Amino acid sequence: MALANGKLEDAERLIRPYLRENPEDVGAALILGTIAERCDAAKEAENLYCRAILLAPAYLEARIMLAKLLQGSGRRDDALLILEGILAHDSGHFGALSLKAGIFVQARKLEEAKLIYHHLVQLHKSDGRSWINYAHLLKTMGHFDEAVAGYRRAVKLEPGRGIAWWGMANLKTFIFLPDDIASMRKGLEGHDVDDDDRIHLHFALGKALGDHGDYQASFAHYEQGNRLRLEKAPHDPDRVSATVRQIERVFTQDFVADHEKMGCKAGDPIFIVGLPRSGSTLVEQILASHPQIEGTEELFDIERIALQLVPGQPSGAYLDRLVDLDPAKLRSLGEHYLAATRRVRHTDRPYFTDKMPGNWIYIALIHSILPSAKIVDVRRHPLGCGFANFAQHFNWGINFAYDLTNIGRYYRQYVRLMQHFDAVMPGRIHRIFYEDLVADTEREVRRLMFYLDLPFDPACLRFFENRRAVHTPSSEQVRRPINRDGMDKWNKYEPWLAPLKAALGPVLDEYPAVPVNVAG
Repeated sequence: MALANGKLEDAERLIRPYLRENPEDVGAALILGTIAERCDAAKEAENLYCRAILLAPAYLEARIMLAKLLQGSGRRDDALLILEGILAHDSGHFGALSLKAGIFVQARKLEEAKLIYHHLVQLHKSDGRSWINYAHLLKTMGHFDEAVAGYRRAVKLEPGRGIAWWGMANLKTFIFLPDDIASMRKGLEGHDVDDDDRIHLHFALGKALGDHGDYQASFAHYEQGNRLRLEKAPHDPDRVSATVRQIERVFTQDFVADHEKMGCKAGDPIFIVGLPRSGSTLVEQILASHPQIEGTEELFDIERIALQLVPGQPSGAYLDRLVDLDPAKLRSLGEHYLAATRRVRHTDRPYFTDKMPGNWIYIALIHSILPSAKIVDVRRHPLGCGFANFAQHFNWGINFAYDLTNIGRYYRQYVRLMQHFDAVMPGRIHRIFYEDLVADTEREVRRLMFYLDLPFDPACLRFFENRRAVHTPSSEQVRRPINRDGMDKWNKYEPWLAPLKAALGPVLDEYPAVPVNVAG
């Protein structure tokens, strides 16, 4: 009970003396291993899981726990060996099949994962979660009709399962039926609906009601979903502002001049930065359609490097170290990034994309360790981008997006910092305005290729024919030709966007120009 309630110290205090008195109790070993894992004591957890397996070789739960631990530690091959052992004895074992499929998804072996999920849902047809995971994968792979069928199977089994309803809403072009809206409303009335399902239901209803023209009720659901989400994922706008000011103090024209010949000179990476929902996935898809560029996904490697420079400190603390790093260290960090991202490169194309929007806050680090890398800033109208973030339920990390004022302040700090980079290293960053890309795609693509020093290729204009997996909410949209659908959707919600407008201030008034004073 203590473990289930997250009281890890109490759980450990109770289980350790019991295990000393009962050293062959495999259940106790598993509990202590779980506590160790949750406390990030991975080695102790591994030893305890192995001990449980040694005591009871047929105890499959211990094998599953060990495989999960190894997966989380990056030891996928070791985890797969354990799972294969389980499946050799029980080919339909639910936990082993689920985890094996998840590992293949993590390794981006999507065809293999699809086969496993298909097998899993045929064996366990009444498990809603498996249908949802299968549908998520089908969506990523571009099989949208099959994905909808999977989500519908899940909500038929579990009508209150909000994530399945949101999965359909997240297809963007999917339109809910009136009966769907009634089912979601009924789901919200259920007393057994947990907070996560409730949040997903609110976001899904926001999408559904908006598509049916009831914008006031739609916004009310978005507002409720965001409020619940913000309670679980608080955001501190002052920390973002402080980090931006610190970058401005450290990353000056003198700093750029002093570090001009440092870092790793490889020009492989193309960083795509900006805010989420700005059109960055579209730009990535266009680039990935060029025969010399491999599209990867949103990579965390730059943030990891920043955090590793100052372990245990906030993400902006790396700046204090950056000024002291010698040329050899800066070069080694760039080389480390290239080596780490090799895992997501599956072709011999000379260039690759890193589409992590939030890397705008790490451009000083990127320039210092990879001075030859290209940086593309994708910018969208602040009300269009702001509302799109407010209407999107993100799985992780985008905590600023759950409050209109926070969105406005975040956008404003982003514009301020990009203006600073333009001043201290003119021409280093290429900017694309989403509205211009929609209005004259070929012109903007040719401008982009000129910046990248690559020849224009007509395949970039046929990006929607590219069948690569897309792991962002825009996966369906980038598989269609460019259109204005959704670009001005925010107009329908303008009566409720006053907090966003106020926080944006002159950045909104002068868009796409940048006001002289962006501070705020």
